[in-house]
Amino acid sequence: MITISKNLKLREILESDSESLFNLMKEIYPAAYSHFWKDGGEFYVKTQYAKENILRELSEENTSYYFVLFKGEIIGNFRIIWNKKLGELKDKKSVKLHRIYLHSKTQGNGIGKKLLNWLEEEAIKKKYELIWLDAMDEQPQAFEFYKKRGYQYYSHCFLDFELLYDEVRKMSQVYKEFSILSNQ
Repeated sequence: MITISKNLKLREILESDSESLFNLMKEIYPAAYSHFWKDGGEFYVKTQYAKENILRELSEENTSYYFVLFKGEIIGNFRIIWNKKLGELKDKKSVKLHRIYLHSKTQGNGIGKKLLNWLEEEAIKKKYELIWLDAMDEQPQAFEFYKKRGYQYYSHCFLDFELLYDEVRKMSQVYKEFSILSNQ
């Protein structure tokens, strides 16, 4: 267990947790993204959080995958891929924030900010030079959150999930270099 603050902890997701993670995401994901999908997000949850996919993701090298606990309750997940390069910035030692999903009932508690602060501190301790992530363009509050934290646009791609509405397919890659952090 990793303690981030008095009320916020991370617990490593184990193979035996795949069903719990699936059930958690059946609750969390549609609340935030159902309007992006022709099927309300069911396909995404069933494929990305299927036991086989979770076991594959847990076995990937350089990956940390956690349940997020707030006041002792599991309220989300947080997945990090260490040593994951970003395009032409491949000469930089990079870490990718692959997933951060939090239950809507916990919004406004600063959980996302605390998780990001923790990840930045860990990355700096491990001598990483940048953090990057993919963010859906149709979630403007997410872009504002990362922009306020010093992240900048790098590039974009388009998701090819058949059940995703065309107008929400764009994903932007944003990043933050740690040389900026060390000068603040």
